[in-house]
Order: sequence, then structure tokens, then C-alpha cells
Amino acid sequence: MDFAEQRQQVCDTGRRLLELGLVSGTWGNVSVRASEETMLVTPSGVEYETMTLDDIAQVSLKDGSHIGPKPSSEKNLHAEIYRLRKDVGAVVHNHGCHSSTVAAARREVPAILDDLAQIVGPSVRVADYALPGTKKLVRRTIAAMKGRNAVLLANHGAVCVGRDPTEAILCCEILEKACRSFIEAEFLGGAKEINKFEAWIMHQYYLRKYARKK
Repeated sequence: MDFAEQRQQVCDTGRRLLELGLVSGTWGNVSVRASEETMLVTPSGVEYETMTLDDIAQVSLKDGSHIGPKPSSEKNLHAEIYRLRKDVGAVVHNHGCHSSTVAAARREVPAILDDLAQIVGPSVRVADYALPGTKKLVRRTIAAMKGRNAVLLANHGAVCVGRDPTEAILCCEILEKACRSFIEAEFLGGAKEINKFEAWIMHQYYLRKYARKK
């Protein structure tokens, strides 16, 4: 796959976020791993509906330098995920309504649904609050995401990853569904989580057996 196809993936993923109602305007950001040294990421301040291939920035994973338009202010977070997680091929930061609500409450979401355990992991942690675009946000997000494919950002939104953009979007959808279930279950006495070991087993099975090979 060449960079043109990967740029198209970034544009398509951004528009898919809009369709799902997980972002609005120019909020959120999307990236794909283009090579061992490079990622392609959405630009700063460009609406997904009008975004073109020429708007997508090429960013070095080594030093953060970029070619093309000014990249998203969260480029350092995306780059650090790729540097530390060789299994990740796409990163999506979104502001889904239900995930943002749980993030505002700073509540960790346990494995309350099978698909959450399988795709995201045994729980969804909340990264302590830090200003957007800062090194502190990067450090806190990376720590909270360890062993997971998603993390909630306190008082902000969520970050989801996948081996490709399709899987990253699926992760966003499952997280949003789980957060909605978590909120609504509070009115029924609280959600009851799956056994932690069984949740871990389901996640490992998904990663190694169930998911399509990349």
C-alpha cells in the first residue's frame, strides 16, 4: 500500500467518525502507521467533510518533524503509541457522547460486555487529566492504555487503537456502546463485571485467534 492509499484511509476514517456521531467539526484526530518511521495524521483545524489527501500530514516517528500541512496538536501522542505498540496500525481520538460522559465522571469501565473484553481488554482505564497537546497527557495516556486497546481521557474523550483503521473504528464503537451500557446500568443497581481472568482470556483469544490476521 502506498502513501496515497493510506492518506485515503485517514480521510475515510475521519468521515466515518462523523457518520457515527463520535466527533463534530474539527474535533478529534486520526492517524495510520505508514512505515516503521512515519505516520500519516489528520491536520489541525480542517473539517473532515472537506478534508482531501493533500491535507494529510506526514510525521516522523523519530523526531516529530512533518511534511505538508500542520498536523494535529495530538501528533506526539499518536507517535508515542506507534513507538511503543508495534501491534498498532491506526489511532483514533474521538469525543463520543457516552465515553466523554464516563471520562468526565472519571470512572473506570470494567469488562461488563463480552465484546468490550474481547476487543478493548479487561477494563477501560481513565488517564488522569492533563492539558491537550502536552507531554503530561502523552505520559498519562500511555500509562493508562497499557494492555488495552482504548483509554478514556479524564474530562475530555477517548483514544482507541487497532491493527488497521477498520479495527480502530470498531474499537471506538464498542467503547461507546459499553460506556452507554455502563451509564444506564447505574440506574438498575450498577453493572456487574465479567470475571477479570475470563475477560483477559477473551481478549487474548480475540488478539490471537478470532481476529483476522493482519
